[in-house]
Amino acid sequence: MEKDKSILKALKAAFPYTVPIFAGFWFLGFAYGVYMHVSGFSFLYPMLMSLTIFGGSLEFVAVTMLLAPFAPVQCFILALLIQARHLFYGISMLDLYKGLGWKRLYLIFGMCDETFSINYTADIPADVDRGWFMFFVTLLNHFYWFSGSTIGGLVGSLIRFNTEGLDFVMTAMFVVIFLNQWDKEKHPYTALIGLGCSALCLVIFGPDSFMVPAMICILTALTLLRAPIEKGGVWEK
Repeated sequence: MEKDKSILKALKAAFPYTVPIFAGFWFLGFAYGVYMHVSGFSFLYPMLMSLTIFGGSLEFVAVTMLLAPFAPVQCFILALLIQARHLFYGISMLDLYKGLGWKRLYLIFGMCDETFSINYTADIPADVDRGWFMFFVTLLNHFYWFSGSTIGGLVGSLIRFNTEGLDFVMTAMFVVIFLNQWDKEKHPYTALIGLGCSALCLVIFGPDSFMVPAMICILTALTLLRAPIEKGGVWEK
């Protein structure tokens, strides 16, 4: 009984932190589900992909991968590069995940940008179990994305409406992410590196093959220039 109260207390403490994530995840997940339907897939695809992949950017890109000619090596490299930032998230969470038992496995699987930011920065009350708090933050965010994607896929298959232009949602999403990043940076060094590398690779490799080389170029440039970028004070205080 005492353990049940502790778990419920952790859930109540975690839920308010995830409410803003719900608004973004559910709407974007819904759009993703409809986008999958527009692209010719049943609702089972966004449902299972949101449940097992749980990587918003990667799931949108995966639609193009599924429609493109079979290229497993290129898909693997692209997926690895898109989600490479999670390597750094994972390193930052090593100490926080110690001693959490089986919950640690799900926390590693379910970590995304928003979940990482909450679990890493949240001021968890002393009387709330840290492991269960982080577990519920991860589970709730995962559920928001899963439910939005599934319902979007169902609505897209059951209701007929004009979906012209909906496939632009992925482009719009990345533009918003880029503008948000630009706005956060005191000096937009990383944004300019991304633009420069992408433009250069677009010219060299063409529009059909530039993405993987561009991401390798960006990752390499940011790694080599990390020290001067941090010294220059990229982030607003």
